[in-house]
Amino acid sequence: MTRAATPRPRRARPAWAGRNYTLLTAAAFVTNLGGQGALIASAFAVLETGGDGGDVGLVAAARTLPLVLFLLIGGAVADRLPRHHVMVAANTLNFLSQGVFAALVLLGEPMLWQMLLLSALGGTGQAFFGPASEGMLLSSVSGSQAGRAFAVYRTAMQGASLGGAALGGAMVAAIGPGWVLAADAAAFAVAGSLRAFLDVSHIPQRAEPQGLFADLREGWREFSSRPWLWGIVLQFSIANALAGAADAVYGPLVARDHLGGAAPWGIALGFFGAGTVVGALLMTRWHPRRLLLVGTLCVFPYAFPAAALAVPAPIVVLCAVMFLSGLTVEVFGVSWMTALHQEIPEDKLSRVSAYDWFGSVALVPVALALAGPAETTFGRSPALWGCAAAVVAVTAAVLCVPDVRNLRLRTPDPSPDPEGAVGRLG
Repeated sequence: MTRAATPRPRRARPAWAGRNYTLLTAAAFVTNLGGQGALIASAFAVLETGGDGGDVGLVAAARTLPLVLFLLIGGAVADRLPRHHVMVAANTLNFLSQGVFAALVLLGEPMLWQMLLLSALGGTGQAFFGPASEGMLLSSVSGSQAGRAFAVYRTAMQGASLGGAALGGAMVAAIGPGWVLAADAAAFAVAGSLRAFLDVSHIPQRAEPQGLFADLREGWREFSSRPWLWGIVLQFSIANALAGAADAVYGPLVARDHLGGAAPWGIALGFFGAGTVVGALLMTRWHPRRLLLVGTLCVFPYAFPAAALAVPAPIVVLCAVMFLSGLTVEVFGVSWMTALHQEIPEDKLSRVSAYDWFGSVALVPVALALAGPAETTFGRSPALWGCAAAVVAVTAAVLCVPDVRNLRLRTPDPSPDPEGAVGRLG
């Protein structure tokens, strides 16, 4: 008599999607959904109080400056303290600052200095949150499916950003910027609550810290000893600054003069966001062996939007170019996270991530400030061609680093419990 096979219980999620990973992904989705709308809302809040474009730029810069100033300290703190405590504290600061910003907008006309101060507090929170968050994510995934896990995480983030921008714009028009800022504050409260339940028991006990500056020096040694690491960070410090200037300064001007205004430019940006979602989905299935070689080759299309704006190309062509650029740069993003996960020791993840973040954003304010004078001196089209050419040049240069061409994906033995073993190599 044949015994009926006992059915196996079905897993609610894949083996690599452990508890920490699921909480981190859900929290990132919530904050990205609220944050994209808040960027639009804060700009319109400034304009509705009688501010001009310069005031909008000041409020944006007020958020960026403390981000640059405190990132390295944030990375050192995140490697000294339990990372989830740093993340929750940062979320609490963002919740309070954004909540006060929302209340000022809803109850009356906030003064410019108040908006500058609250934006600076938000940037300070992000400076401490970013390195802790990346370190926590990288230490919460192990085994051969790390690349897929990072791709799914980034799919959630990019999808939330895309939806948040569209939803935020519609909400600002329908109910005003104050309520959108309040919704973002609520999103930080929800995300912080989720992150409070993260489990760090799987992370090895760290040695007694020697001091903040000693930790920073140790992080710098880890960062500077790897040519592939500092080479790509240097590449993106330039590429992000120039692509940011093309998108934030020249893009709206080209749209106004040649494409029909803000609506077509918003559509083009939406295509870039859609490309990042598709790129992240692609990386859930594709795991290139030469991580950094493939990733760096995919950075070349990052120059295409600036070139299309320089022509200027018709809106259909611009949308196609933006979609391709978003897709390929997301391939790089997943490959980069996988390389960091594979090569950086767990106890230095947040410090290395801080140097990575610092390099990625440090030159952005400089490029934004120089974009206007460059247009006046050289003309808009030559300035855009210069942006595109420089992105291509620094990307080609980093391919000269042997480790960028040769670093390969290693596949450790799969771990049945992603929370139970860090699975760190290097």
